[in-house]
Amino acid sequence: MKPLAALLLSRSLVWKILVAVPMIATIVLLVRGRAPLQGLSAELVIVKANVITVDEKQPQAEAVAVRDGKIVAVGTTAQVKTLVGSGTQIIDAQGRTITPGFIDAHIHPRPLYPFESPHHIVDLAPERVRSIEELIGALKKKAAMTPKGHWVRGSNYQDSKLGRHPTRIDLDQVSAVHPIVIVHSSGHVSAVNTLVLQQGKVEGDTPDPPGSKFDRDKNGNATGLLFEEPAQLRSRRGSPPFPVPTEEDQVKGLQVTMRNFLAKGITSVHDASAFGVAIALYQEALAKWQPVRVTMMVRGGDRWGPSEILRDFRKVSLRGNFGNDRLRIGPVKITHGNSFSGRTCWLYEPYEGRPDYFGIAPGRSQEQLDELIFEIHQAGFRPAVHSNGDREIDQVLNAFEKALKKLPKRDARFRIEHASVTNPQILERMKDLGVIPVFHSYIYEHGDKLEEYGEKRFDRLIAVRSALDLGLHVADSSDYGVSSADPMLRIQSLVTRKSAQGKMYGARQRITVEEAIRIWTLGNAFAGFEETLKGSIEVGKLADLVMLEQDPTRVSPDALKDVKVLMTIIGGKVEH
Repeated sequence: MKPLAALLLSRSLVWKILVAVPMIATIVLLVRGRAPLQGLSAELVIVKANVITVDEKQPQAEAVAVRDGKIVAVGTTAQVKTLVGSGTQIIDAQGRTITPGFIDAHIHPRPLYPFESPHHIVDLAPERVRSIEELIGALKKKAAMTPKGHWVRGSNYQDSKLGRHPTRIDLDQVSAVHPIVIVHSSGHVSAVNTLVLQQGKVEGDTPDPPGSKFDRDKNGNATGLLFEEPAQLRSRRGSPPFPVPTEEDQVKGLQVTMRNFLAKGITSVHDASAFGVAIALYQEALAKWQPVRVTMMVRGGDRWGPSEILRDFRKVSLRGNFGNDRLRIGPVKITHGNSFSGRTCWLYEPYEGRPDYFGIAPGRSQEQLDELIFEIHQAGFRPAVHSNGDREIDQVLNAFEKALKKLPKRDARFRIEHASVTNPQILERMKDLGVIPVFHSYIYEHGDKLEEYGEKRFDRLIAVRSALDLGLHVADSSDYGVSSADPMLRIQSLVTRKSAQGKMYGARQRITVEEAIRIWTLGNAFAGFEETLKGSIEVGKLADLVMLEQDPTRVSPDALKDVKVLMTIIGGKVEH
């Protein structure tokens, strides 16, 4: 019996080898881009391209093949053409550039509505409104079609372009019978008309809420200008609530926003304002049409303590990175600190020309921050903390250090959102703790606001070069709607450090085009714990790709913003 058993075993082993060798050979050829057809034909093949893979093992290629939503081959056109079958879609790139899909690591998507909708917010960005008079005129058009007593709202105004902030006196010219609020491009400053102040009972002697400020004129009267969220919320106490759109309206409006993202080559976003209602909205949008991949950074707490949603997650033992490659829950976001472009962030040194002004201190103490960060960490989530000023950032790093000491975690990847004003010591602390700075590259739009930090600090603002040189994992973002969700413009801002007016801010912090592309793909994937899924064009990764009209590494740095996105592919499907 034993010789027979041995013979059967040896035959079985031989049979397995005979079957396995061709399979292994096929896999090897597939990885090299030369797999024989044998039922392995690709669903999509892109050939004759200039492929920037962001893969150090194979930086350049000519062709990519896709099957089941993932990349199955990267190589020469001849190699990848072996995967073409009768049902394969072939795209001839004609020498154009293919990059991984762009990932925006900190963004605030919101539904967009038509002008006549009661939910429409008038866009007051500089390209649309160039003076206080034009701002008043744009708001008057909306007020004319809005019922008395209902809100008129605007957003994206820039005081540095208008010459000053609008005040209640300006907004009273729009209407005295509509409550009016307009939000600064930073999102951290707003202006309201007299009616809102009256309804909210905000007067010259009304105390400033912690962590915020009511602006007052030289006579002590409220100007209608509100710095930071507590003051904004306090002013609206007596006013009617904002109109609430139906779920259907929100889904349609969100789809408009996502189409705009696709047109700019964005295939994934980290939503930095995902309240509980956003989770349901994204689920509904996904069921209808929502191709952009979303990581939700759930709001983890107000300015003092944890939010109900964080407590609800803990009750059901839900932890970070729950979901799938289309929609997932990522870090928990909190705010500790104020605005960089709004010039309210808290600094060690005073603002330029304002010797007594250091910004506005956060509304919570170090002890309260320590407790909140540890609660988020202990619940199985990563904290992602909005913090801009160096003085704020040090407090956040203190809290991170204490949390990781109490509950060590390997490769924790805690995040600081924006990290605008730093110094060498802060960057070293980030490196030691494995913290990811998620910068915002918006000098093109907001360079003029850096003037208030003073020239001596320019090389410490948005210090991407310094962070890379230290070996930090760096992420970047548009912070939309603070600036446009346009990766090529963001990449230009990282490379040139120039404002729209042509002034360079912090030349030592410039990086190369290749480094900027890597940040906006693999770097941002790493910030989301998704570097094995996306961010580079490699076999096995999601087939999220962008076709550009020109090679960004070969155009003038000042023309990067003009490089057009010709095609956006998500999961192997052409979505734009």
